[in-house]
Amino acid sequence: MIAEDEALLRQALVDALRGAWPDLRIVAECEDGAVALEALAEHRPDIAFLDIRMPGLSGLDVAVAATDVSPQTQVVFVTAYDQYAIDAFEHGAIDYLLKPVTPERLAVTVQRLQARGGAGFGGSEGEADALAVLSQRLAAQRAKASDKPALTWLTASAGRETRLILIDDVAYFRADNKYTTVVTAEGEALLRKPIRELLEVLDSNTFKQIHRSTIVNLKAIAGIVRDESGKGTVRLRNRPETLTVSQPFMALFRTM
Repeated sequence: MIAEDEALLRQALVDALRGAWPDLRIVAECEDGAVALEALAEHRPDIAFLDIRMPGLSGLDVAVAATDVSPQTQVVFVTAYDQYAIDAFEHGAIDYLLKPVTPERLAVTVQRLQARGGAGFGGSEGEADALAVLSQRLAAQRAKASDKPALTWLTASAGRETRLILIDDVAYFRADNKYTTVVTAEGEALLRKPIRELLEVLDSNTFKQIHRSTIVNLKAIAGIVRDESGKGTVRLRNRPETLTVSQPFMALFRTM
């Protein structure tokens, strides 16, 4: 499985892997962390190449979940940031690749993966906790490095009315085709932005993706219940409906 949000880089890695390891079968090519997490749970691949920096869930977040939903998966981080790669490597990942990926470095990684065979990433709580700390550090540094001011309000449509919605008043966001529904205690409005783009501007410490199509404000959560299938149900403070947390995403709440 390959997770890389930039299409050209994703295709380049696919092509390079097919050349370096012809017998390798690629079961999923993922454009963001949420898609990668669901693909991880569905396919349980032998190997996952994870870009560390992606919109919403980072490669580190996906690796945290891997220790729970697919512990046999070997993880290789792909990054342009050397220090993140070294930290992640020291905390359990079998290997890492620095962008731009060179054929020589990829060949070394392939040899290591083949030598290790079916030995997976491991499902220890310590590994997941360490990766969760790295993920939080990455999110903090991304916010610090951004030159954009923190998002404080949104402009959304409700019928013919245009509403100004404070970001703190949002209970959750729900994907609606190419747009996003914004839900507050007072009702719903339509934001003309896809949920994937919204993930890039939201504070990841406050807003968490709980499903491929749902982002919830952690401050709006009253409680979470996990059922026998591994899925979760979120109760909200100021809304009567409940939200479903898909089974792969429940793993992310373990280290919160």
